[in-house]
Amino acid sequence: MESSCEVSGYDEVSEKIKKSLGLEKSPVAIKFVLREKDLPKDIPKISKSVRHCEMVQKAAQGETFYATADEQLCKGGATAIGLMDAPEKVKTGEFYYELGRFSSLGSAKRTMDAIPKIENMMYALVYAPLEKANFHPDIIVIISNPAQAMKLSQALVYTLGGRVESNFAGIQSICADAVAGPFLRKTANITLGCSGSRKFADIKDEEVIVGLNGENIGCVVNALGEIS
Repeated sequence: MESSCEVSGYDEVSEKIKKSLGLEKSPVAIKFVLREKDLPKDIPKISKSVRHCEMVQKAAQGETFYATADEQLCKGGATAIGLMDAPEKVKTGEFYYELGRFSSLGSAKRTMDAIPKIENMMYALVYAPLEKANFHPDIIVIISNPAQAMKLSQALVYTLGGRVESNFAGIQSICADAVAGPFLRKTANITLGCSGSRKFADIKDEEVIVGLNGENIGCVVNALGEIS
């Protein structure tokens, strides 16, 4: 049976994903906005500064908003998603070394150099539950359990085959791993979360994070329908 990647409406896409996977929370649509004038209509700015991972959780639970660098409480996360230049301590790895995440500055710096970062400075990111998105998402983030992530992996290889490669380091997970990486590499990624997202964004011990490209979400949804 020939598979189509056409998307008729994100409300329908979201419903199919939630039903196929048994998700309790919504997939999160994320859009990069280069200039203020490019913001989708009728989307408010988030009311207070929180971390990117918290914003993803808020959108998964039904909220729609946009955030500039000023509203991003975690500067490491804001750096990864292209909203600001990295603070010097983040760039050198000193910040994470001082947190006790690495045995040396060298291992911290090598890790920071390998973490995906969007270089172009964006004006804002827009966050919405997928069913409420009035824009074409660049990235779709799904908070899932391992069995649901497995099913997504099966859907990703259903049409063209191949392998799903997971790329992470246990830090900057929902920002770098689930958003920046898929955006830059044009491939999905599965990540295990990080200490920050589990502490501040209430990512559960039993949850993992999947970052998908918005461009081919129709293919993924149709594949989920075929393998269900």
